[in-house]
Amino acid sequence: MPSGKYYITSESVSEGHPDKLCDQVSDAILDDVLRQDSRGRVACETFVTMGLIIVGGEVTTTGYVDVINIARNVVKKIGYTHPKYGLDYQACAILNAIHSQSPDIAQGVDTGGAGDQGLMFGYACDETPELMPLPIMLAHKLVKRMADLRKGGVLKYLGPDGKSQVTVEYKNGKPKRINSVVLASQHTEEILDKTGNKITQKARKEMIEKIANPVLGKMADSKTEYYVNQTGKFLIGGPQSDTGMTGRKIVVDTYGGVVSHGGGAFSGKDPSKVDRSATYMARYVAKNIVAAGIAKQCTIQLAYVIGKAEPLGLLVDTAGAGKISEEKIVDLIREHFDLTPRGIITELDLLKPIYSKTAAYGHFGREDQGFTWERCDKAALLKKAAHIK
Repeated sequence: MPSGKYYITSESVSEGHPDKLCDQVSDAILDDVLRQDSRGRVACETFVTMGLIIVGGEVTTTGYVDVINIARNVVKKIGYTHPKYGLDYQACAILNAIHSQSPDIAQGVDTGGAGDQGLMFGYACDETPELMPLPIMLAHKLVKRMADLRKGGVLKYLGPDGKSQVTVEYKNGKPKRINSVVLASQHTEEILDKTGNKITQKARKEMIEKIANPVLGKMADSKTEYYVNQTGKFLIGGPQSDTGMTGRKIVVDTYGGVVSHGGGAFSGKDPSKVDRSATYMARYVAKNIVAAGIAKQCTIQLAYVIGKAEPLGLLVDTAGAGKISEEKIVDLIREHFDLTPRGIITELDLLKPIYSKTAAYGHFGREDQGFTWERCDKAALLKKAAHIK
């Protein structure tokens, strides 16, 4: 990180955002496959526009997946229950375009090799209890609270679609205050002013007080700037205003742009796809290194080729914040972590229907059941092996 004063910004989107809706449909299909067939293969993507959902990709399983009903249930759970939101779970059209996995891919994966080539990143830092960057954690918590208040009937005028953005001021590597906050939430007409072109000041104040303040706490101060539905109004949202696609929020899913991203999306992919499983493993490794006190921050890069089990590359970067050399950290990782696809799946217990919960509000920094890659169960072992007092 740079020295002196600087700013880092991260954004998140709500579960009703069109892209996140698609992630949730894809992961719900994956979970349904794994409930019936732990050896099932899934590479499923979803597209949504006004009144239409298209599900396509590769699924090979001994079970039966009712794609149409799964998609409708996801849309209903999110809150698209009325045509006024641009998508109604009862009336929307759903097209199923799924086929089986290519045998050319299967022959490399069946032997324990990686499901694709690519590079994956994991990261951890000590600036939050979750060992995550502060900006992305705050952004996630804002949109999650937005959804909770909507579903709980506290702010009945909110719609399913929404976004947040947080800019944090840092000084010499440490977060000091929140510089600005963006809240954008779909809403009904009842909070528009007499012009009909913008929400009332009362509604703006209520959103800041009930959504932002409980999340931001003392990190916000008198100089913190708030931008609430900055265009004035947000009546038309969700698939009515924008298309959605699985895998278009990969930075939201990870670390909010603080570190590099390998480019591979997660949702709708079974754990034989290292885009997902190896990224989870890289987070698991990085988090345990930071939890062990070996480094204040740690970035892990892994690289694979389809059909080969062992990673082609393993890079550790502690940004000069490590207590031992990066070369020694690499040796520790190779000694204490199995980085093959089978090893990752076994270590993190990934053949269970745990993925629907990951598809909104981030894949990392979560304490929910099933997020095995968030455990710090190897921290003590690594600390002892690294001779850290």
